[in-house]
Amino acid sequence: MKSAVITFPGSNCDRDAVIALQKFSSKVQRLWHNETSLDNDLDLIVIPGGFSFGDYLRSGAMASISPIMQEVKKLSQKGVRVLGICNGFQILTESNLLPGVLMRNKKIKFICREVNLRVENNDSDFTKKYKSREIIKIPIAHMDGNYFAEPNTIKNIEDKGLVAFRYVDANGNVSDDSNPNGSIFNIAGVFNESRNILGMMPHPERAVDKNTGSSDGNLMFESLKSLF
Repeated sequence: MKSAVITFPGSNCDRDAVIALQKFSSKVQRLWHNETSLDNDLDLIVIPGGFSFGDYLRSGAMASISPIMQEVKKLSQKGVRVLGICNGFQILTESNLLPGVLMRNKKIKFICREVNLRVENNDSDFTKKYKSREIIKIPIAHMDGNYFAEPNTIKNIEDKGLVAFRYVDANGNVSDDSNPNGSIFNIAGVFNESRNILGMMPHPERAVDKNTGSSDGNLMFESLKSLF
């Protein structure tokens, strides 16, 4: 598997993403946001977390018009897989590669802790190694993770099975208490309609080693590796 991690001014999870990918990917490129071309043989592009451009205007808004994003759009249309994590999710929504928006957390505070997620759809290249409705533990670290979309968009997402992960309690139940940021219907991650793009607020790249709290992110990268 050949993968690339894009770094923007203010990215701070790019190194975490590279280290995680090196466990599963034969070649990992590190790319700066001003690049104007990408290799055509990439299998996976990762847009990592952080605070691109200081989160000015809106989180991800300035990064969405960086030169490299035009190339990301072109390759995603050809079926290349794109994973946006935290700020990367925000960049994907601002780029109109995923539906919805990420707003300020409900309690207007930065949140950094481990959460329970339920795998809502394991019929994708990102989630095929997980069991349907499996409960996993993945850390979050964000200020603007409150996912929202208009009712018609939400209906389309739900009807087409485009919710990838949902915030739940330890028993897999959806509730206000298990929702850390106020996201509509506890949505933690969504696919595009082709399911080759995934955006999620939790950090699977920080959950690849039991010594650091969880290895539940491994199955995402193993799912991707198994394709090649």
